Amino acid sequence: MNAAPVLVGYTAAVGFVAPHVMLRSSWPHRAPALAAAVWHALAVSFSIGAALTAYNLAMPAEHLHAGLVGLLHSCGLGTSAGHPDPDTADRLALGVPAVIGIALLASFSFHVVRARRARERHREAVDLVGRHSDRLCATVMPYDVPAVYCLPGRRPRIVISDATVRHLTSEQLGAVLEHEQAHIAGRHHLVLAAVEAFRSVFRWLPLARHAREQTALLLEMIADDRALRSHSHEVLATAMCEMAAARAPKGAFAAGGHTVLIRLKRVLGPRKAPHPALWGSVAAAAAAVPLLPLLVACPPPLG
Repeated sequence: MNAAPVLVGYTAAVGFVAPHVMLRSSWPHRAPALAAAVWHALAVSFSIGAALTAYNLAMPAEHLHAGLVGLLHSCGLGTSAGHPDPDTADRLALGVPAVIGIALLASFSFHVVRARRARERHREAVDLVGRHSDRLCATVMPYDVPAVYCLPGRRPRIVISDATVRHLTSEQLGAVLEHEQAHIAGRHHLVLAAVEAFRSVFRWLPLARHAREQTALLLEMIADDRALRSHSHEVLATAMCEMAAARAPKGAFAAGGHTVLIRLKRVLGPRKAPHPALWGSVAAAAAAVPLLPLLVACPPPLG
C-alpha cells in the first residue's frame, strides 16, 4: 500500500488545521513551556511528514506508476523502455527529503549566525558606552527611557537603562532582571532560531507563521513565570507597565515590547494551573506527534 495519500492528509492537517486548534485552546497560556514544546513538535512532525510524503510520491507502491515518477514519465522524462526509470525514482526519493532537511539546517544556522553577529556588534557598543554594575549584574546605559533587555549567547549581557534604575523600586528591578536571566538560562535565542528557520523554509504555511509568533510570546511568559517565583504579581506587572514602550535590538529579549498587554492580563488575571491529566496527555502527545509520520509510512506488521 502506498502511504502517500495518508501522509498528504496528515501533513496538511498538521500544517493547516493544528495551528488553529492551538490558537483556540485556552491551556497554552497556563502552561507556556509545554505549549512551546507542542509548537516545536508540530513543526518537526510537519517536516518529517513532508519529507516522507516526497519519498513516497517518488517511490510509489509496486506496479503503481504514480506520484512524481509517474509525472516525469507522462512528460517523457526519466524513462527507460517506456517505463519510469528506477534510477530517477531513487534520486527523487532520496534527493527531495534531503533538500528539505538541508534547507532547515541551513536556515537554522543562518538565523543563529546572523543573530549572533547582531548581538556581538551591539555588545561591543554596550561595553563602550555603558558601565557595569556589580549590584545589578548588568550593564547600565545612559538612556532616558525605562528599558531592560538581554543579549544571550556565549557572552551574555543584561542591559538596563539608567532611567529604569531611577524609576523602578528594588523589587521591580529584581523582577525584570530575573525575567532576563530566564531568557539567558533557557537559551531562548536557540528556541526562537528554530522556529525562525521553519518559517523561512515553509513561509506560506500557517503553522510556520503561528509557531514563530506564539513561540516568541510563550518564551516571554516562561520568563515571567520565572520572575514570579520570587516576586509578586503586582511588582512584575508594574515593572512591565513602566517598560511597555521599550524596544530591544535585534537578537535580544526585552521585558517590555508589544506583547506586554497580553502578558499583563495573564499576570494579573486568575491563575489556574492545568490539570495534571491534561498536562500529562498533552506532554505525551507532544512526544508522540513527531513519530506519527514514521508510523504512517512504516506501519508495524500485523500478527
